[in-house]
Amino acid sequence: MSLFDLTGKVALLTGASKGMGLAMATALAEHGATVVISARKQDQLDKAAEGINALGKGKAIGISCNVGHKDQLQALVDQTHEKAGKIDVVIGNAGVNPYYGKTSDIPDDAYRKTMDANVLSNLWLAKMVAPDMVEKGAGSMAFTSSIGAFKPSVMLGTYGMSKLALIGLVRNLAAEFGPDGLRFNAICPGLVKTEFARELWDNPEVAKRIEEEIPLRRLGEPDDFAGLAVFLASDASKYMTGQALTVCGGSNMWT
Repeated sequence: MSLFDLTGKVALLTGASKGMGLAMATALAEHGATVVISARKQDQLDKAAEGINALGKGKAIGISCNVGHKDQLQALVDQTHEKAGKIDVVIGNAGVNPYYGKTSDIPDDAYRKTMDANVLSNLWLAKMVAPDMVEKGAGSMAFTSSIGAFKPSVMLGTYGMSKLALIGLVRNLAAEFGPDGLRFNAICPGLVKTEFARELWDNPEVAKRIEEEIPLRRLGEPDDFAGLAVFLASDASKYMTGQALTVCGGSNMWT
């Protein structure tokens, strides 16, 4: 258990009021971490934090933030310092997909929103938190990418582009901060039954077709990412950095 012990660690998670983010935050708390969960709506965060704290293990604090705004992200980091201390772990799970259609037709504002929220905001967060980890000589940051990064898509292409850029960001940060003891990795989910992806799976016929293409014959569930979050946050993964970890039930094992 010591490999996965997060006692005394402070973890900051974005996009963590529900779904994958909440599942990951809950798992980190269960292994002893103090988790600061963030999303846009404070009432949802309060409910999520209450649920985690009811487990009686780690501690959860909810702080609202729109990651697309740099000042709000800085305020999130500052409040985390005030309420929990220096940060040991970051999981950047927040993301957006404001446009469904051809990349060649995307409006400029939708393109910028996608890239700002899915890529630039994670660079901002990394730069804001890195000094905490450099001071300690250790730290782990993981950002949620997607299997959409691995192939083109006529209708979700720009989203996939942003997630491929995010993997590139992770690898560059891993190279730059590796000498300081910091680790950066990307999490690449397949189709997961979350509210964010509801339009892709909330149709029995479509869901059945997708499931038949997945070797494990089911869609992902938020809890499927709980163990991975603990692994990446803990010493169990202390020699892993710059990687894109694909968690998709086998649908992309050949990519």
